[in-house]
Amino acid sequence: MGSFDSRERRRYPRFFIDLPAEYRDMDDSCLRGAIVVNASEGGFLIESPRDLPVGTELSIAVLYPKECELDNFKVTAKIVRKVPHWKGDWKGYHYGLELIQILEEDRWKLSVLLGRRFNLEQMLMNNEVPAGRRAEF
Repeated sequence: MGSFDSRERRRYPRFFIDLPAEYRDMDDSCLRGAIVVNASEGGFLIESPRDLPVGTELSIAVLYPKECELDNFKVTAKIVRKVPHWKGDWKGYHYGLELIQILEEDRWKLSVLLGRRFNLEQMLMNNEVPAGRRAEF
């Protein structure tokens, strides 16, 4: 199921992005790693090995490629859903996060990132992307 699913009932469409993130919960100074599996302008789905309760607020920096460098945007989000997740020997959790705070500059970065993803998904659906370019984000 992707962002083009006609059954989608979310306020914002979700896009599969697979980006690294760093996070800390508001009561802990320790920085942890996660993967953002999909994103929208209203929230994320992340994978993390750490067991956190629903309702926990997280400060998150999402890393993404920008030209020849890495850039990031920062958000504060709340865990609204938690599901155990396994990949081979790896055990962790999928967390559904609702964005609760984002600076306007970072909201713009997220919109641009998702806009590029939306355009790429449309081009792939219409077979408009040359085969050698499909792996690029």
